[in-house]
Amino acid sequence: MKPGNSGKVRILVVDDSAFMRKALTMMLESDPQIEVVGTARDGHEGVEKARLLKPDLVTMDIEMPRMDGLTALREIMSKNPIPVMMISSISTEGAQATLDALEMGAVDFIPKQSSYVSLDIVKIRDELLAKIKDIVRRKSILMSRFRLRGVTGKRVIAKDHRRATAVDYTQVKATRKRNHPVSVIAIGSSTGGPLALQSVIPKLPRNLPVGIVIAQHMPPTFTKSLADRLNSLSQVTVIEASGGERIEPGCVYIAPGGRHMTVRRSGASGIVAVTDSPSDTLYKPCVDVLLNSVAQAYGRTTLGVMLTGMGTNGVNGARLIRSQGGVLIAQNEESCVVYGMPRAVIEADLANHIQPIERIASEIVSYF
Repeated sequence: MKPGNSGKVRILVVDDSAFMRKALTMMLESDPQIEVVGTARDGHEGVEKARLLKPDLVTMDIEMPRMDGLTALREIMSKNPIPVMMISSISTEGAQATLDALEMGAVDFIPKQSSYVSLDIVKIRDELLAKIKDIVRRKSILMSRFRLRGVTGKRVIAKDHRRATAVDYTQVKATRKRNHPVSVIAIGSSTGGPLALQSVIPKLPRNLPVGIVIAQHMPPTFTKSLADRLNSLSQVTVIEASGGERIEPGCVYIAPGGRHMTVRRSGASGIVAVTDSPSDTLYKPCVDVLLNSVAQAYGRTTLGVMLTGMGTNGVNGARLIRSQGGVLIAQNEESCVVYGMPRAVIEADLANHIQPIERIASEIVSYF
């Protein structure tokens, strides 16, 4: 961690609600290593205070008068990029605005309601504070990657997902052919996951011979918006699972926020199930729940992928995949927003391949 001169992580809170400014300040400063150095009532004031105070991180409400959070984010990231976490409402509009913010450079988001998390608020708070400190520790790397993405990246503008790849993405070709059989791909991701998935899924070919199942830590409504956005950018078909779907080649199934997703075999095919059990997990969807079920259903023909995220969720499922003879790809530290979930897999010596996010799609394609 590289905090400011006070030795603490310095945070600017931008929100038009006095109650939210006070609540966020109290929660953040419950950690003695974090200091709220200022607050702002709208995006215009937030941009100016970010320039003057030079905080380590900004929390930014999306819906504000005078200047909204997306406009303020664009101003901050264009002039002097610093990590920004968006505060978003649990609604379809809030989900879409949050995904826009992540594309524009926001590192993560905080939902205004956390009822989708099954355990108490203390555990939510503790993980959020740990995540903030980890993001600030990696601030230089994250902002360097943002600047590089701003120079080299292209934003997909096609609305027809069958044409989107022709606009901005080229089909990934594997540099080598691997001989291990794969019947399904299972992906786990959390903090930084939406943008990471956007760096992987749209690069996969339309004729991908297997299906993909994904557990991304997100609240309800957000996963549907994420699926729709990925679908609009990709040659493969992406949907939010509702349960009962047969896993088809070239199709991607995202676990719905607030519920678990599992897979079972029915003859030669896999069937997706959406469930509320187990009820004692910190996250719904839970990466371990998905990976465990896939490993049990597909055994050695499972290809697991662990992307950016806080904590160790997924390492037990990854261990089961490897014990069954399956294969695992982990995102490398440098390209993660938070190097937690991939780190747990790598340090447990479970990863067959460690790749930057830009090369994960080609690593997947190498198996076909």
